[in-house]
Amino acid sequence: MLELFVQGTAEIFQFHILIIILLGVVAGIVAGLIPGFSVTMAIVLTLPLTFGMDPVGGIAAMIGVLVGGMSGGLITATLLGIPGTPSAVATTFDAYPMARKGQPGKALSIGIWASFLSSIVSFFILITIAPQIASFALMFGPWEMFSLIVAALTIIAGVTGESILKGLIAGVFGLLIATIGADPIVGVSRFSFDIQMLRAGIPFLVVLIGMFAISRLLNSIERTELEKDHKKKQEDKIKDIKFILKPKETLINVVKRPLNLIRSSVIGAVIGAIPGAGGSIANIIAYDQAKKWSKESKKFGEGHEEGIVASEAGNNSTVGGDLIPTLALGIPGSAVTAVLLSALMIHGINPGPLLMTNEPSIAGSIFIAFLVASFFMLITQFLGIRFFVRVTEIPTHILVPVILMLCVIGTYVLNNRVTDLYLLLIVGVVGYFFAKYKFALAPVIIGVILGPIAEVNLRRAFMANPDWTLFFSRPISLTFLILAVLMILFTVWQTRRVNAQT
Repeated sequence: MLELFVQGTAEIFQFHILIIILLGVVAGIVAGLIPGFSVTMAIVLTLPLTFGMDPVGGIAAMIGVLVGGMSGGLITATLLGIPGTPSAVATTFDAYPMARKGQPGKALSIGIWASFLSSIVSFFILITIAPQIASFALMFGPWEMFSLIVAALTIIAGVTGESILKGLIAGVFGLLIATIGADPIVGVSRFSFDIQMLRAGIPFLVVLIGMFAISRLLNSIERTELEKDHKKKQEDKIKDIKFILKPKETLINVVKRPLNLIRSSVIGAVIGAIPGAGGSIANIIAYDQAKKWSKESKKFGEGHEEGIVASEAGNNSTVGGDLIPTLALGIPGSAVTAVLLSALMIHGINPGPLLMTNEPSIAGSIFIAFLVASFFMLITQFLGIRFFVRVTEIPTHILVPVILMLCVIGTYVLNNRVTDLYLLLIVGVVGYFFAKYKFALAPVIIGVILGPIAEVNLRRAFMANPDWTLFFSRPISLTFLILAVLMILFTVWQTRRVNAQT
């Protein structure tokens, strides 16, 4: 392992490679903060640019984009309440309320430190227990994946807002959206009602942007909201609320609760190592677990520091987890690492168990590039944060059309389909009414994310073996199902405890 680090350090610590990583991080952050412009899209656009580079430079650039992109979603999630990336959904729950209370600098600073420290934790997990986690992920069949998603779906009960019934309705609505379009196994169109634009389904990013961005924009252009926005800005000027950035103070706030940081980072790394899971699930599960185990669970959703730490730690630590099966097994942990995997193969490198033996310099370069990119992300975010926060000072009548334009562009470039824009408007209107009548939006997104994964793995399980008892006889699957039951019982107990206190 020491030899890998020595060779990787020699490859990465060259001036032009470091510049490439820095530019990749900056590009990733910019891509991450634009609603609708996912990290996967940024990686895909970066891939052609690496063809003329040497293998180390090309891989370093893509890792820089990956690390920067995973942290970039924090910015719009905090300042606008709109997750820049799907994996920043849970970040909006506490970061945005804290920003609205006049502490955007504190919210962003906490999120940046949590992102950085969780990346360091996942880095050590990557280099120390990669073989064990990779072997564990390799044991996952469709039965285990379905049971994992069942356990993850219990999170809906924890993010339902004021009404559990409305939250569950929103979650079921998200699951129903996931069933529209081509059947994932046989490819037959279903629930499209002979409407042409529904035959391809409703893309996840369309739902994400529509529910969180368009619905909020529609809400903002109402006259009452504009007046409220103007009034608040006037009050802010009177109170002379300034953007105060205290890196040392916020670092202390993050590390004084090490259990939350480490737990969320481990959750992110482990989920990242499971192919197909990804940062969206890790972000929500880490937040949910932090809320369940916190002594101040009632403060979650109102701008609580623990919520920001958990969501961002769970999100960013998936990068190290994603790299585990990609490098050790040649199995991409997510769509992003699938592109990274293709980049390695384009450069004539075959990821897998023999990578560290046959290509030690490449393996070491990936490890060191990830570490260096994490430090560059920390520096870039803190240096640029004063410019990012100025988004909150832009008048609503200017901010709304600009964000709307970015949302439309991000939606269109996803599949180059005009019909996606119609779907975006429809979903946005639905999201507007959901928010207006106090239906939580997060359960919809959770249903859309987890629904297709659950369906595909359930059907694969029965195609492989129609015996339904396998879900209970396979140890890992049974463990996840037991965990799901325990999480439901824990949520019920926690809800009763909070109600009893009030």
